[in-house]
Amino acid sequence: MEQFSLLLIFWYGILHAFAPDHLTAIADFSIGKNKSKTVLITVLFAFGHGVSLLIFAKILQNFNVSAEILGYGDIISAAVILGMGIYLLFLVSTNRINIKKHQHDGKEHIHIFFGKDHTHKKTDVTSALTIGALMGIGGVRGMLVTLGAIENSAVDIFMVFAFTFGVSIIFIGFGAFILYVNKNLLNTKKNVTRIFTGVGAISVMVGLNMLLS
Repeated sequence: MEQFSLLLIFWYGILHAFAPDHLTAIADFSIGKNKSKTVLITVLFAFGHGVSLLIFAKILQNFNVSAEILGYGDIISAAVILGMGIYLLFLVSTNRINIKKHQHDGKEHIHIFFGKDHTHKKTDVTSALTIGALMGIGGVRGMLVTLGAIENSAVDIFMVFAFTFGVSIIFIGFGAFILYVNKNLLNTKKNVTRIFTGVGAISVMVGLNMLLS
């Protein structure tokens, strides 16, 4: 029964990761990033998601929380996606997304940065962990419904690992797609503007749809 529980949670993690808001969040954070940072962002997003889900699932298993209050988890996720979309569109509209080309060992490298100065900041990595944790609140109900199919099951650390592993597989796979876009399409200022505008617009539409549904 325990192995069945872990397999079910792993499968739920895979299905859960395909939600438009999660893939949109990965795109928002990974667009324009290099390979190592994209992989790190996707893994930290999944980890934050899993830890948050464990904490809130434990709370819900020990305290009676109304469905109305649980609904705020979805609102938080929607607000995060909407806010990131608006921020990306703001960066585009104020011409704060820039591209710089230079040579390293005879090979041309392209760097995309925000603002006037080209700096290497790690805030987007820590933000991915935080956003993943916030959006994990919206997945608590789904996990508890899934556990309802397993008699006498409670959320434990192994289930969170199984869930996080399932989520990570999809996130990293989607991150590979974003890496392809970064490497092959984000090579001119015009393309950067178009793609960031598209990602921002999709993020806004997904966030609004979640809020209105």
